[in-house]
Amino acid sequence: MKLSTRLAVASLALAGLLSACATMSSAADAPSLDGTAWVLSSLPGRALVPGTTATLRFDGGRAGGSDGCNRYSAPYKAAGAKLEVLPSGASTMMACPPETMEQSRAFLSALAGTRNYRVVDGRLQLLAADGVVLANFAPQSQQLAGTSWRVTGYNNGRQAVVGVLRDTTLTMAFAAGGKVSGSAGCNNFMGTYQASGSSLTFGPAAATRKMCAPEGVMEQEQQFLKALETVATVSQEGNRLELRRADGALAVTLAREPAR
Repeated sequence: MKLSTRLAVASLALAGLLSACATMSSAADAPSLDGTAWVLSSLPGRALVPGTTATLRFDGGRAGGSDGCNRYSAPYKAAGAKLEVLPSGASTMMACPPETMEQSRAFLSALAGTRNYRVVDGRLQLLAADGVVLANFAPQSQQLAGTSWRVTGYNNGRQAVVGVLRDTTLTMAFAAGGKVSGSAGCNNFMGTYQASGSSLTFGPAAATRKMCAPEGVMEQEQQFLKALETVATVSQEGNRLELRRADGALAVTLAREPAR
């Protein structure tokens, strides 16, 4: 065999070995997805609909979140760099504008077609079996300080999460240093909070002492402030914030206020 031929064969063998090693390294180095949360940043070949937020959270063997219109949840399997979202999932059935529904179908199709994943510079990529990128995600921030929220529901203390009364607005703003303030629908309140990972607790809140009408506003205020006292955990998902009790029941749900 000529020297040039032997060198070419050796080069091909070395390239194959390096490729195999790279594949093995990628699989071995793939970070665990359990307990992580992500926000869709792009679907290749498609511009995202303004004002929509699709999310993906991995928790306890299930993948779930919002497809930009409806809530979804499905079991998933992950091993090394391999990932498969199983088809035996569930979804709400709310109708949204046609362009949002089309994007939602594309997003769910990307999840269904996923066979591998990788995390590059802190961003998640879902890959088809042939390595084609199906979707890109940015990490979901869990930082509370500096964020402002509008309450969309609260636990009324009778094992039910109810919506906010018409013509009332309940808000919460988290400041650095563990300070929280907002409106309870009639009176303004302020207090303290302690957050660590997914754990969140509130200290007693101090509120102004106005009396407000119509009927139900003052009861709503009392129930909301009482619900805050029961909070044990927090999770952010896109523009949604969920505060839950230690038993897992919802205490308060909130939507992010646009930055001013």
